[in-house]
Amino acid sequence: MVFDTGGRRKHVVRVVYAILALLMGGSLFLVVGPFNLGSLIGNSSSSSAVTVLNEQAEQTEQKLRTEPDNEDLLLSLTRTRAAAANAATEVSTETGLTTFTQEGLQELSLAAEAWSRYLKQTDEPNPSGALLMARTYFSLAEAGAGGSIEATQGYVRKAADTQRIAAEDRPSVGALSTLAIYEYYANDFAAGDKAAKQATAKAPKAEAKEVKKQMAEYRARGKAFEKQKAEFAKLARERGKEALQNPFGGLGGSTGSLGQ
Repeated sequence: MVFDTGGRRKHVVRVVYAILALLMGGSLFLVVGPFNLGSLIGNSSSSSAVTVLNEQAEQTEQKLRTEPDNEDLLLSLTRTRAAAANAATEVSTETGLTTFTQEGLQELSLAAEAWSRYLKQTDEPNPSGALLMARTYFSLAEAGAGGSIEATQGYVRKAADTQRIAAEDRPSVGALSTLAIYEYYANDFAAGDKAAKQATAKAPKAEAKEVKKQMAEYRARGKAFEKQKAEFAKLARERGKEALQNPFGGLGGSTGSLGQ
């Protein structure tokens, strides 16, 4: 992506990168939970994993044509699409970070679509599926999917709402800490503080102090993110919507990992 780095445009670029850096920082502490990519693709190499997973997704889509309301199939499709995204990554030669390819970003979006269809059919969302999808939504936010700050905010909000499903089912230190992080980035600091307090209380006595410290650091990041978004909104008003309608395009996003 080529930028005009003169004048106010240079300031816009600085703000955009600051926003992305704050979001990517959220990957350092996030816990995904029990999701095994290998269980879906067997011993396939990483180079063929996306092909194998896409074939599985297509087979599931075919079944859904005759059973569109089958929540088990929709959950399976969600998992497969997220796994395909996780396989479609590359290491940036500039930063050394693992990022999603364009195909990976498309798979993330397809996973989100499948999850939305699944939620319409179930009264009790699967907790491990929610854990996976919370990370997927946050990855979409990191990547600037949707091309606007509003879309980024929406994905962060969805990440927090989805993570809450998992945390309420299994309120572990990791699940609650991750929920707190998402809430801080969604700028709901009351909800974030509540989850952080619960995570600290769940932690072993020897680790509680460190968990509390980390949560405080992420709260500060959330505040910085809130400030950067406000700054970006101000620039958008001054420059006009057309000048800033796609500030994230082409920047990509860090992956963390959708499955450990």
